Amino acid sequence: MLHPAMRCHRLALGLGFCLLAGTALCALWLWVNRLPLSYVPYYLPCPEILSPYPQPKLLEQRPTELLTLTPWLAPIISEGTFNAELLQHIYQPLNLTIGLTAFAVGKYTGFVQRFLESAEQFFMHGYRVHYYIFTDDPKAIPRVPLGPGRLLSVIPIRERSSWEEVSMRQMETVSQHIAERAHREVDYLFCLSVGMVFRNPWGPETLGDLVAAIHPGYYAVPRHQFPYERRHVSTAFVADSEGDFYYGGAVFGGRVGRVYEFTRGCHMAILADKANGIMAAWQEESHLNRRFISHKPSKVLSPEYLWDDRKPWPSSLKLIRFSTVDD
Repeated sequence: MLHPAMRCHRLALGLGFCLLAGTALCALWLWVNRLPLSYVPYYLPCPEILSPYPQPKLLEQRPTELLTLTPWLAPIISEGTFNAELLQHIYQPLNLTIGLTAFAVGKYTGFVQRFLESAEQFFMHGYRVHYYIFTDDPKAIPRVPLGPGRLLSVIPIRERSSWEEVSMRQMETVSQHIAERAHREVDYLFCLSVGMVFRNPWGPETLGDLVAAIHPGYYAVPRHQFPYERRHVSTAFVADSEGDFYYGGAVFGGRVGRVYEFTRGCHMAILADKANGIMAAWQEESHLNRRFISHKPSKVLSPEYLWDDRKPWPSSLKLIRFSTVDD
């Protein structure tokens, strides 16, 4: 049997150890909570580990009616699928700032005025908006009058030797811009083509974690006809049995943290191809489509948010919100 003094000594040591461990854990908790927030991505399971499934078709029911839900339960947004007034009441109290990026390089500086004027007329009315125009010629960017709470930042970028090189660098430029600045300034970010104009209201119905837009040239064709990168040597490779919709590179967006993850992932894949002397079939659009297969968009925009005015207007689209302009 232990002497009473010995028992007291051991008890004191035990209590002291518990106190020391508790203090250390408390200090660790305080230190961790002082670290800057990081985005923890949530992704649906990668299709590589799933059995093949039928291709979803936008005109699944009848030629005049668009599909409204993807197989992974993401809404497909088109006129008639949402109540604009209700969404305004939901989103306006959140005091959101929406970012919009566009690249104006070379002759595309001539598209900026129409792009911004149409955005002021139709893009995110009633919200704070921050336009980011990346350009190799800042002096050529016109100063378009902006409404209250709407800002324009002209961001110089290095001149590139070709449009292909500019295209391949866009994912890198956007991800760096988010990391350095935009994550502090906006809640959502859309990346759009400057060679297009807004023609009808574009509002909070488009907000989501990760947003893609269906390409107007391939919304009614089987996936084996999609212009995916088909070479196995490319990181953008897509097999004939893969793919949901073919998405346009001219429109994508989402929460600013998710857009960072998405553009960063595409940029890493582009760098891997470059190291192997490969350029994907449709540059960044090929990598965008590859990534959307394994990182499903949480919201899909119908072709009314990405239309080509050279095509006849189909009966399945009730209106056009964003479309091309002539070069």
